[in-house]
Amino acid sequence: MLATAAALAIGAPTWWWILAAVAAVVSQSAIVTSWSDARAGTAVTVLLVLAAGYGFLAQGPTSLHAQWRDQATSAVREQQVDPPMLTEADLDTLPGPLAAYVRRTGAVGMPRVVSVHAELRGRIRGGLDSEWMPFTGAQLNTYGPRPQRVFLIDATRAGLPVTVLHSYADTTATMRGRLVSLVTILDSAGPDMDRGETVTVFNDLVLLAPGALVDAPIEWTEFGSDRVRGVFTTGDQSVTADLLFDASGDLVDFHSEDRLRASDDGSSFTRQPWSTPVIEHRVFHGVRLPSCGEARWLDPDAEAWFTYIELEFTDVVYNVQEADLG
Repeated sequence: MLATAAALAIGAPTWWWILAAVAAVVSQSAIVTSWSDARAGTAVTVLLVLAAGYGFLAQGPTSLHAQWRDQATSAVREQQVDPPMLTEADLDTLPGPLAAYVRRTGAVGMPRVVSVHAELRGRIRGGLDSEWMPFTGAQLNTYGPRPQRVFLIDATRAGLPVTVLHSYADTTATMRGRLVSLVTILDSAGPDMDRGETVTVFNDLVLLAPGALVDAPIEWTEFGSDRVRGVFTTGDQSVTADLLFDASGDLVDFHSEDRLRASDDGSSFTRQPWSTPVIEHRVFHGVRLPSCGEARWLDPDAEAWFTYIELEFTDVVYNVQEADLG
């Protein structure tokens, strides 16, 4: 029991539930040998069993957390171990405002980005009348001929834990969610989601990995000194977005007409304009990136923007190894 408590105190490693299960077995075995005097301790054993059971569902081999780790590890293994440096000459292929943005981030002179691991927190809601749900999350994106994205959030809904896993590989996307790590409340896939998640992959590339833009399959068009349009093509998907910059070269918004809004249960999708305005920037390990922002839909009926997520990136690391994924 002390070992279980210590494991939870240091940050709840994924195997803490094994210690709890062992503690329950040992505890009840001791109680049985002195049943008349110690039977009340069975209540504690029951609590341990419930805790171990939830730990297994939340962190065990069948959990969405385990699937995130497996998919992220597999994606990292496909990446180049020692990518070359990004040089000023590499920016010659980019339109002026985009080159200024990449330069502004400090990516020049650093290794080219082949993967990014980000940790984040924030809050999310399904509609204007829905309550905000606080969440923490982690994501792993990889770039190159086969871009991948694995995104996991742990939210709280009506006091109960909700875990949602987004997976994207080979232009195919899925979204699955579980309440208390047991009851499936989301299970989405299909062409509409594939297209929508391709826009998200493009958005992550621009916000989190600007150093990877020089190698990305994107056709750019420049509109003045503060806006460029990019057409991102991967596999059978091709999506378009406008990038807006301020006078200092910082990215201030990413706008696309190609993303689709999911219904609350993820069973249907509706095309709506989508935007991710940036609120703050911060330096992560030598690179200046958007650190705080939101994502929103333009409601065509109300002709107003609806913000459904507010988030803050707490850490962003490039070119991660398997050991970095925990």
